[in-house]
Parts: sequence; structure tokens; C-alpha cells
Amino acid sequence: MERGSPDSFTRMGTLGIEEECFVVDERGRPTSGTDELVYERDPPEILEDRLDHELFKFVIETQTPLIEDPGNAREALREIRQALLDHAHEAGYDIAAAGLHPLAKWRELEHAEKPRYRSQLDRIQYPQHRNTTAGLHVHVGVDDADKAVWISNELRWYVPIMLALSANSPFWNGFDTGLQSARAKIFEGLPNTGMPTYFEDFEDFDRFERRMLETDSINDRGELWYDVRPHTSHGSVEIRTPDAQADPDVVMAFVEYSHALVEALAEEYEDGTSPSRHRRELLDENKWRAIRHGQEAALIDRDLEGTVDLGELVDRECERLGIDGIKEVYERERGAKRQRRLLEDEGPDALCEALLLEAE
Repeated sequence: MERGSPDSFTRMGTLGIEEECFVVDERGRPTSGTDELVYERDPPEILEDRLDHELFKFVIETQTPLIEDPGNAREALREIRQALLDHAHEAGYDIAAAGLHPLAKWRELEHAEKPRYRSQLDRIQYPQHRNTTAGLHVHVGVDDADKAVWISNELRWYVPIMLALSANSPFWNGFDTGLQSARAKIFEGLPNTGMPTYFEDFEDFDRFERRMLETDSINDRGELWYDVRPHTSHGSVEIRTPDAQADPDVVMAFVEYSHALVEALAEEYEDGTSPSRHRRELLDENKWRAIRHGQEAALIDRDLEGTVDLGELVDRECERLGIDGIKEVYERERGAKRQRRLLEDEGPDALCEALLLEAE
């Protein structure tokens, strides 16, 4: 059984960026191209061991190398994206990104042959059969296992902010869901997803991880698909909340925010700040508000008393942490709103074109 270790938590502030994207044809429509891109053609060197497909043959995942200096994160992302685009274009494909591809109909798409995914399909059934989702995952290194669990606990209140800002998946299986991030709700149909509970320390989390493995609740540690988790192999805190994004500026805003949050929470931990111990049900409510309303959401404040509009939260966070990326994301056209506008005003071709991955 694959297990992590507290000894993996050795470096503070490193970064890793994982992106799930869609393989599309020349018209931007979903197509089963990952067998060719992953197994049948050698990828550019930088993508070796950093390219895989997800559950469906039209969903592909990349990982950056370990980013030791956060100042190099944008260039690392650009290099991986450009390599993926070059690899896809040479094979006659293109790449798109959003939380869900608006024209993807899961019944018409092929599942991957990989034994891990075949096992999940057999075990989980319908919720996994329909899982055409794509997310953005940000890893931030933490130098102590107990600190990583403490930070993960605290991040639970912050991740709905990221989901609300990233929400760009209003369409699923060919219809408008009325949600801003249908991806988040569809993904929650799987077991071991959504908002995690509070863990006292690393030993408490490790006991839970071991119990899930020993009871055959999961096949490997990676099947704990919560919105935020200590990653016991990479020695990081992994934020898994945002919808995937085509625009690298938006990705970098979430990378900047994630890094600043983890660094600030690490300082709180080292200062002996008391943990928040938030009830998961109230955090679930915040996540639901982000799913339903996106950037129009008002979230329950960190003291779990009143509510605060997302715009005010963004201003507060940017001032507190000395960042500006999420403010720029908030001020631009909302992702879900843009998709609806393009489909209504210009049609499906324009919508598909707008989701094509950008490297610069």
C-alpha cells in the first residue's frame, strides 16, 4: 500500500503546479487523444514523467518540475504549457482548459484503459463514469508534518474564495446547470471529496489515511481527493479547489495566493496561534455559495458570524498578504459568465475557441 511519511516534509515554500486539461480537435471539440499523446508518441523532454491522462481519454494532466524559487513559477508553467501544446499540435490535436468542457457528453466519450482508472470505475460506478472534470492543483512545500496539517485545517476556510474566483464551468453534459462551478459539484459525487474534516495533528491524519487503506476504502493515498490536503509523499500542502484555467495569468494568481496563504499560516503556526476548528458544515455552506454564485457570492466570515462579499474579501486578502493577482481576476469578466455570453452571442465555435490553452 502506498503510504506517505512525515519525513517528506522538509522544505518550506517550494511550489508545484498540476493542471488538468482537455484534448480537443481542430474545432475545439473533445476528442480521445491521450492514448496517442501519452503512450504512442514521445513527449518533449520536459514532459517526461510529467504527463498523464485522467479518467477520460480526452483529459490530460501535466505537472511542473519542483519550483524552488516562487519567482520562477510563471516560467515553469509557460515551459510546461508550451511543451504540451507543441506535443499536441504535432499530433493534430489542440488543448483546452476549463473546469468542464461545455460540449463534453460523458456517455459519448471513452474512458482510459489504465488499470487504476478501470478499478475506480468498477468500484465507484456512476459518479466516476460521468467525471469529466478538470482542476488546478497547487502544491506548496511545508517543512514540518504537524505544521502542514495545521495549515491544511486553516486553509479550509480560504479555499471557497479560490473556487468562487475560478468558477468557469456552468455547462455540463450539454446543458446549463445554473451553477458557476458545476465541476465542483460533480466531483463531489465521488467518495472522499469536498471539504475535509479537522485533524488534530499529523498522527491523526496518518491514522485516518492508514485506516482508509487498511479497510479497502481507497486503493492508494492519492484517492483522498479532498479540496485541500497534506500531501504525504511530496511534503506539501495541496490546494485542489480551483477550476482549470486557460489563461496563465489566472493560474498564476491562484499560485501567488496559495503560496502567500501557506507562508502566512506557517507564521501563525510558529507563533502559537490557536487553531480555528471550524465546523465542516459551515465551510460546506461557503463552498456551496461559491459553486452556485461564483464571484457574486457572499461568504460566511472567518469568525463564522456574519457574511462578507467576495469583493471585500479579495481586497482584504490582497492588502493583508501583499498580493494583487486575485484582485485582477475579480475585476475581469467572470469565467462562467463569459462562457454563457459567448455561447449566446457567438455560438459554440467561439466558446470552444475561447477555452484553448495559452502558454504566454
